[in-house]
Amino acid sequence: MTAVQQPASRPKGPSGPGSTPRRVPFPVVDEVARHCLQEEEPETVHIEVHLPGRVDPQRLKEAFGEALRRHPRILMREAAGRWYRRRYEWELTDGPDVPVVSFPPAGPDALKHARVRALAEAPPLSASPPVRLEMVADPEVAGGSVLFLTINHTALDGPACLRVLATAAELYGGQDNSPAAPPVRAEPAAAAPVDMPGGWSPPAHVAPGTPEPSPGNGMLVAELPVPRRAKGVPYTVNDQLMVATALMIAHWNREHGKAPRPMRITMPVDDRPRDAGMPIGNGTRLVEVPFAAAELDADRMEELLRLTSERTRALKSLERPQLGRGAALLTAPVVPVAWRAAVTRGLRKAVGPWTSTTLLSNIGRIPYPLDFGDAGRAHAVWFSAPARVPRGLTVTTASTAGRLHVALRWSKSLLSSGDGAHLRDLFEHYLHATEPGRERS
Repeated sequence: MTAVQQPASRPKGPSGPGSTPRRVPFPVVDEVARHCLQEEEPETVHIEVHLPGRVDPQRLKEAFGEALRRHPRILMREAAGRWYRRRYEWELTDGPDVPVVSFPPAGPDALKHARVRALAEAPPLSASPPVRLEMVADPEVAGGSVLFLTINHTALDGPACLRVLATAAELYGGQDNSPAAPPVRAEPAAAAPVDMPGGWSPPAHVAPGTPEPSPGNGMLVAELPVPRRAKGVPYTVNDQLMVATALMIAHWNREHGKAPRPMRITMPVDDRPRDAGMPIGNGTRLVEVPFAAAELDADRMEELLRLTSERTRALKSLERPQLGRGAALLTAPVVPVAWRAAVTRGLRKAVGPWTSTTLLSNIGRIPYPLDFGDAGRAHAVWFSAPARVPRGLTVTTASTAGRLHVALRWSKSLLSSGDGAHLRDLFEHYLHATEPGRERS
């Protein structure tokens, strides 16, 4: 089943025949994503939560079902409409259309198969809610379990669905899962305008490695130490991750015979509160952090970290639409949505060479305990974001229990699993190089 096919059947209920479900027009981000769906590379976000104990199936179903009701904006499906309609619309429902929680058969490869499903099978937009939750045994922890939340990214993003999962954890275990207060950072003194390398030339893209014959995305996850920083430095862990990502790609491209080029790395910024009132949907805005080719030099690490810190801070402070003003204009409902879809797909293809080099999505420190009572607290949480060409590679990071959890995700039309392993090693090397006292080779 593709992400937009109608399900075979839908149980009747408060949102079925005889009722009029409330409708909400697609926001700009949702509409652009809906225009550009591809069956070969589904737009999924995956969240993988590792727990030390085993979760009770029935209690998990009940807790997650109640969490959906407490965050009703997640209970939605795409409303049917004629081709000449001016908007796509979400239809809000009173409950799920289909079972949301499942328990795949146990086996030595259950975890591997769950990861493959999370990348290859998007929950359909036509059934409420466009997410699914699976539980499998953790092969690396005796008695442990792993929760897989797979999200159709046309409808929702990772931080919003993590908020719903935190509510489910609280309902399941009876423990307080309120978000921790964000770290307090001193505001830097006013500085001169930040230098942002520009230019109209296309940025560098990830050089092809050894493509795989099958379509879709591949993924590799890793657990690393959170990088150290000297006291009082202006840069953050996010800036260290940004630098490591840029240097990783620069190194990879050199190895594959590509001349140095400027880079632009897309960075999601999320200003939403993390409490129970957090808006549910696609709520991040995207900014692009630029790098000149000459700046990507590991021997000038302190300067590179300082420049990155200045740019990320300046970009985060800007007020702009989620996808920029051009996307807002493109999705204005002045012509039928089918016409806008054709234009959007054409523009996406035309501007492909100008698309940013990659996407780095740093969730940061997981703000919720994700305490499932007798099943324990999460000791590892991984996220991954879609990696369709022309980017072809995304890096998603989060920290839990003092460890950094990194997911590299790539398009199989660009890279293979062996390529992914090499990129992971490069990322780890350059991340360590951002620490004080490390060699910069």
